[in-house]
Amino acid sequence: MLTEQSAATVRATLPAVGAAIGEITERFYARLFAAHPELLRDLFNRGNQASGVQKQALAGSIAAFATHLLEHPERRPDAMLGRIAHKHASLGIAPEQYGVVHEHLFAAIAEVLGEAVTPEVAAAWDEVYWLMANALIAIEKRLYEESGEGAPRRWEVVERITETADVVTFRLRPVDGGPVRAFRAGQYVSVYVPLPDGARQIRQYSLSGAPGDELRQFSVKRVHGGTAPDGEVSNHLHAQVREGNVLEMSEPYGDLVLDGADDRPLLLASAGIGVTPMVAMLASLAAEGHRAPVTVVHGDRSPAVHALRADHEACTAQLPDASAHFFYERDAESAARTGRVDLSGIDVAPGTRAYLCGPLPFMRAVRAQLLDKGVAPADVHYEVFGPDLWRGQD
Repeated sequence: MLTEQSAATVRATLPAVGAAIGEITERFYARLFAAHPELLRDLFNRGNQASGVQKQALAGSIAAFATHLLEHPERRPDAMLGRIAHKHASLGIAPEQYGVVHEHLFAAIAEVLGEAVTPEVAAAWDEVYWLMANALIAIEKRLYEESGEGAPRRWEVVERITETADVVTFRLRPVDGGPVRAFRAGQYVSVYVPLPDGARQIRQYSLSGAPGDELRQFSVKRVHGGTAPDGEVSNHLHAQVREGNVLEMSEPYGDLVLDGADDRPLLLASAGIGVTPMVAMLASLAAEGHRAPVTVVHGDRSPAVHALRADHEACTAQLPDASAHFFYERDAESAARTGRVDLSGIDVAPGTRAYLCGPLPFMRAVRAQLLDKGVAPADVHYEVFGPDLWRGQD
């Protein structure tokens, strides 16, 4: 909780900071990477930096956290903090790195706002930063303890499956021969990929296999086009990784997970490669004997690019009260629908808990339709692949 004096100062300066936050984050990253080029090479996603989406996500996080402290001083925004902490833990973020970020972020604030950053203003925003940073450090510490995470573990690719022209699935086992830790359906792993220029880039991929599998499985969609280095990791994995190759991989993280003790109706909606966590969820529900209604919704460009479609259908069929609704923009078969996902003709049971994964426009549209059907906002959960640009907007 902010002190009264700091709360008043943050309230008075939030409009100015918010208006300048884009420039502040631009300066921050420039300073950070000039002082620590290894962070851009080996930690931060170079594609997201080049496109600017990481800067937008950082700006949204800061503004959302400060706004929450002012509007809800009695409670922390644990949902937002948990999502960030899981991503940080998958990357191996250490407590001392928050001090490095603080140094360059506050130098950027001073550069952009100049004389407006009085000692009182600096102290108030310093309090905001460390409230957020210390909360994240504490959550990340717990996550590391729960996962037993140390250095990334080495995994051998034992099978490579071509799902579609642009999606491959990798199945791996630990090189050390040790046990495979359990995960919760919906979680992801970080994969550490050495690239030809010497960089070691890290990407997160949802686990698409069943949680009880003795192997670990994730699926990768190849990214086409864009500006370099966008898609450099997915294209490298598609072109270079075969059976027998070894990858470094983190333990599973992520908070978009099913509540195993909950027997409420569920709706699992995905689009494109967002299908991956949904297939794992369906496999988990079938294994657990979930008997409440499950509505499966998926949108894609065509049946030919619907990754894991056979698993999607098979896992749905294993549930006693489940229905699947597939939407394709072209080449829709008789059992599917033509066009984008539209819930207007789909029954949504009272008390439904919904899980969404896919592009942001898709998730926003589906969420709006669910709310119109009476689903409570607190019962709509989502996963964003990449920086969370939805954070702070809702």
